[in-house]
Amino acid sequence: MQRRKWIPLALLRKLLISAIACIAFVALFSVRIHIVPSSKDQRFNDKISTAQDLHSWTRELAPPHLSKAPLSTPKLSGTRGYLDYQKLWKPPSNRGFFPCTNPTPKYTTPTESRGYLLVHTNGGLNQMRSGICDMVAVARIINATLVIPELDKRSFWQDTSNFSDVFDEEHFMNSLANDVKIIKKFPNDLVNETKVVKQFISWSGMDYYENEIASLWEEYRVIRASKSDSRLANNNLPPDIQKLRCRACYEALRFSPHIEQLGKLLVERMRSFGPYIALHLRYEKDMLAFSGCTHDLSLVEAEELRMIRENISYWKIKEIDPIEQRSKGLCPLTPKEVGIFLTALGYPSTTPIYIAAGEIYGGESHMAELRSRYPLLMSKEKLASIEELEPFSNHASQMAALDYIVSIESDVFIPSYSGNMAKAVEGHRRFLGRGRTISPDKKALVRLFDKLDQGLMTEGKKLSNRIIDLHRRRLGSPRKRKGPISGTKGMERFRSEETFYANPLPDCLCRTEPPPPPLNTSHIV
Repeated sequence: MQRRKWIPLALLRKLLISAIACIAFVALFSVRIHIVPSSKDQRFNDKISTAQDLHSWTRELAPPHLSKAPLSTPKLSGTRGYLDYQKLWKPPSNRGFFPCTNPTPKYTTPTESRGYLLVHTNGGLNQMRSGICDMVAVARIINATLVIPELDKRSFWQDTSNFSDVFDEEHFMNSLANDVKIIKKFPNDLVNETKVVKQFISWSGMDYYENEIASLWEEYRVIRASKSDSRLANNNLPPDIQKLRCRACYEALRFSPHIEQLGKLLVERMRSFGPYIALHLRYEKDMLAFSGCTHDLSLVEAEELRMIRENISYWKIKEIDPIEQRSKGLCPLTPKEVGIFLTALGYPSTTPIYIAAGEIYGGESHMAELRSRYPLLMSKEKLASIEELEPFSNHASQMAALDYIVSIESDVFIPSYSGNMAKAVEGHRRFLGRGRTISPDKKALVRLFDKLDQGLMTEGKKLSNRIIDLHRRRLGSPRKRKGPISGTKGMERFRSEETFYANPLPDCLCRTEPPPPPLNTSHIV
């Protein structure tokens, strides 16, 4: 009888021990086990910083004014996150293209130089960049020794930077040693040598340089190019000259170490918020004055811009119809229009946006509507401390170089105006196969925005579909460079071409294998 009483007690003890073990087991695995996402989800999640990553960044990298109150990172995970990635962030296919800049077997090292080529660059950073690369090619064509180019110090920005302040001079010279002889300074013993100053004809080809310009060596030992921008044709040049332009632009012309260092730091800080858009918001005083665009500006602001245009002697066109300019798509989008555009494309309000620009004209008064839609607007001034930016202050080209680096590395690049930086960044990203580049169709967008202003259309699905359809094929995927617009003649014909540095295909991008044949659908009913 006593034995029977102990049987239930022993059984109960075993059951209790088993229950405790099960609870401990479940508790252990609830901490240790995580769900492994699919490979597609994982590729996207790798691009998103976790909250832990963000706090780590704010401790180690953030300037004081950001580390106190870090901004939240957009949460994009799971099925919805993957769909958002496909729709908003996924880079276009490179269609098998890769950079190919090596010279052909016939290419030789430079022969004995016939003289010296001095170059005065003109314009802002990206105008000077393309001009320098063209002058490398010109020096090769006319067999000249290239003296390190002089940067423009007389333009609107009044930047006193020298070549070595903006670019890595040693790397530039060493990278091109087998292409062109380059020296840092003009020889002292030739300072009094007679120089011929030439403004090379825009978009000139081989005949012009091999005959007209090279013939100057018969009388002169020094040729000075008074301008550098757009002096070389976009098309119909020998393959080795085109590849040399790409080697100069994408390999040799690297920014100086102090710019590269801070630029990469800014990229890291933007990445801490997740995938980001670099918005080249060309809504600056010089651009608005030059283009004559005054939409949404007050009469006082419009008059100020007109006076700037009137007083800058080298801006040839003084009288501009702002309404006509805008209707032709020749004006930068306003910050308000950019906000409508991004919303219509589907980017949520939590999207991190880097403003790649100088001082926005009108400041916060013109930025308020964009900021109300997208509060996470960042810039180099917000991401870096005053101490970090101090060496770059009053040097517009160096500040623009920082914007260039952050734009190249962005997940999506969107220019509000198709100017020199927009073209340079788009071409560089095409060359690298880097991310999406969305070029707004400003002419078509203006008509939609006007309908919104007139109350003929409202924001919503209909507008969104129209804008998405307009830009479905404008994501920066590889395609051949566009030629001149049909019917154009003379200089206007060259001006209408897509610039070489906006799209280096086919010259500097090659396919790993032939494209697949088109699908034969004749048998499908």
